[in-house]
Amino acid sequence: MRIFHIHSGGVQELAELPTQMPAQGFVWIACARPAFQARLAEVQASLQTLVGLQLVDLHVSDLLNAQLPSHYDYTSQYDLLVFRRLATAQGDAVDAVAEGGSPTTSPLKRSGPPVLRRIDTSPVGFAVFDQLLLTVHPADCAVRDAYATRLLASLPTSPGEGRSSPVPGARVPTSPADLMLRVVNLMVDGYLDLRRELTRQLDHWQNELLKPRARYVNWSSLLEARLSLHMLDEICEDQRTAVQDWIDALETWALPDSPSGLRELDLLKVRSRDVLEHIERVVHHVRRLEQSTETAVQMHFSVQSNRTNDIMRTLTALTAVFLPLNLIAGIFGMNFEFLPLIHKADGFWWALGSMAFIALSLVLLFWRKRYLARTR
Repeated sequence: MRIFHIHSGGVQELAELPTQMPAQGFVWIACARPAFQARLAEVQASLQTLVGLQLVDLHVSDLLNAQLPSHYDYTSQYDLLVFRRLATAQGDAVDAVAEGGSPTTSPLKRSGPPVLRRIDTSPVGFAVFDQLLLTVHPADCAVRDAYATRLLASLPTSPGEGRSSPVPGARVPTSPADLMLRVVNLMVDGYLDLRRELTRQLDHWQNELLKPRARYVNWSSLLEARLSLHMLDEICEDQRTAVQDWIDALETWALPDSPSGLRELDLLKVRSRDVLEHIERVVHHVRRLEQSTETAVQMHFSVQSNRTNDIMRTLTALTAVFLPLNLIAGIFGMNFEFLPLIHKADGFWWALGSMAFIALSLVLLFWRKRYLARTR
């Protein structure tokens, strides 16, 4: 569990849960899912002390559920957003038994290239209060640690206060909702990076599929890729619905009285729409990859069918070349006493020359008609 006090002057990482709400800024409590389960009573008591209420039991169940899809919910006092981020192999294993918690999920073993195994996801929960943000992450959530590194830039200045420093050149989040959107945007960036790797992998498979002389195609990996893309499409659709519900909820917020408050609300709406636009880009790209994969498979079978037709055309032309020769050989093989050229000394050479002339003429004819053209 990591606790941060974020205000206009900087960021402090606290050693323990605060006993009262700071006069300025807000508090970010970032818990691993096993730690949140083990210290649930302590967290609920701290929420009661800091904001005057506790999480609803159903929302606690949602935050502890490692299989929950992305969704948005709300109460009159706080908002709840669950957003699935890309999981890591280590996190799936640690998340089950860390810090005295009970197993919540088992790692899913996938076959195929490493880029396909990265599509496994795990939910991150956000409980957004007026002056407090509670997040529940997997056991080794790299997104939380990466964003915390951005907020903190120096070693502890004193044993009781923890680390304190604003990131040079970075704008400190102004509210819990702003911080939530920044963390969500960092998760979406992971999907944007993943789509580039998926594009390179699928382009490689398409090139292999479209080779005319390809003898072996890894159909199991290709099928796994199609299933992974379909699963990623469903994940992004849930994410888009959750963020859209959050944007709709923002429209119902009461307008602040001060110009600075109005500006902060407008910035929240802009950042929310930006996150939604990034998710839609991932959705559109995934669907294009699905269509490209399906098209490549169809083109592969078309190429193989055309190659088979070329082979059959060549074999048919060769058979047509030898049919007249077989006819001549059959005629001279008849069991008659009197046949032309049978009793002549040069009869064999005349028959052989005629057969060669007929075969050469047919080969030239079929070549001009491209029946014997080389397959490209």
